[in-house]
Amino acid sequence: MKKSTLALAVAVGVLAQQAGAAGFIEDSKATLGLRNFYINTDNRDGTANPSKQEEWGQGFIFNFTSGYTQGTVGFGVDAIGLLGVKLDSGKGTAYNAGSANKGGTVFPSDSDGRAVDDFGSLGLTAKAKISKTELRLGTLQPKLPVVTSNDGRLLPQTFEGGQIMSNDIDNLTLVGGKLEHAKGRNSTNNDSLTIAGSNGATTTATSNKRSNEFYYAGGDYKITKDLVAQYYYGNLEDFYTQHFLGLTHNLALPVGSLKSDLRYFNSDSDGKNSSQEGRLAGYRSSGFQNSGEVDNRTWSAKFTYSLQGHALSAGYQRVNGTSDFPFLNQGDGASAYLITDSQIGKFQRAGERTWLAQYAYDFATVGLPGLTTSVIYLKGDNVATSTGDKGEWERDFSLGYVVQQGTFKGLGLAWKNATLRSDVASQRNQDENRLIVSYSIPLL
Repeated sequence: MKKSTLALAVAVGVLAQQAGAAGFIEDSKATLGLRNFYINTDNRDGTANPSKQEEWGQGFIFNFTSGYTQGTVGFGVDAIGLLGVKLDSGKGTAYNAGSANKGGTVFPSDSDGRAVDDFGSLGLTAKAKISKTELRLGTLQPKLPVVTSNDGRLLPQTFEGGQIMSNDIDNLTLVGGKLEHAKGRNSTNNDSLTIAGSNGATTTATSNKRSNEFYYAGGDYKITKDLVAQYYYGNLEDFYTQHFLGLTHNLALPVGSLKSDLRYFNSDSDGKNSSQEGRLAGYRSSGFQNSGEVDNRTWSAKFTYSLQGHALSAGYQRVNGTSDFPFLNQGDGASAYLITDSQIGKFQRAGERTWLAQYAYDFATVGLPGLTTSVIYLKGDNVATSTGDKGEWERDFSLGYVVQQGTFKGLGLAWKNATLRSDVASQRNQDENRLIVSYSIPLL
């Protein structure tokens, strides 16, 4: 039995002896989230299958969060149950045969390339709390600069590992942990961890190299009520180490307000990725003219001016070094903590310089609460390739509405549209639409 599984079993056993204690039941909450998700992606160039991807499914996301048992050390347990049911997805629109991929856009694939009829999983998390310090062991969904769980499809991505978080010091949040596996948003498997450049699904000697050790630590410090400083460290054994510095500031102006968001990442090779022998064996990063070694420094600045329901943003990001920006990426959908992480692209390639402009509006200011819209345009250039510097651009548009009252209060409707055009040979031009209907039912 793996150490993490054994530790979780012991923790749950201790909890079972105290489950009747006041607080565990009284403070428990349970919800059933319903998500109807449709996606249509038109791959407008290239000859590789599929030229069009179209899938539609119904997702069920059960979340249970217990309270804590009484005593100096409180114990609890959380659970997340995930089920995705196919409503429409044929072989022509979810085709994914071969070893290069694990599944389609939404669903895992059978051996013939067709989407499965349904897929699901159950995750458990044992937890213990002393004062304002909490230890969690089991299924995790971290939202941190060095590791961010992706929730951009029918079901969310989850990780397995342990984490401790403390708020015992005023204005300071500290966190640290270790992750061993990730479960993709279109998968039921807990796989070891890897990055782009080594995240194919084949089992040859020169690809699909992975690690079961991702360590992370850091914290947020609220210098004033409007100024927050961040530092985080991440290390995927045999791939990379990463340092992150962040600063966010909210400034009230005579008319409106201004939010500043500054980010800096410094990433270098680790372990086998540091040696030519290890890189030849498959411990590689994506990028150009770097032989697969992680070498990256990425910084960005984004400023948002808000006035009543209007929000206007401008930002710039620069990717320096010979490798692409490294982040946990299993090859089946992942998030990076970048201001350029968009609906389709991430603009994280070696050498890339990206400008962005965004406009968002909340219609509550004109008497339509719950209705929001946003449009963002990103323009990247200076992407280093074997045929010279290349560029790309993306335009995303979203429109959402949440019912505010009545029988269907809380029902969410969303339309997301995106267009990506790129000169990079490995990136296909794409047009994409997503339609999402969501609703949450409280059970406890």
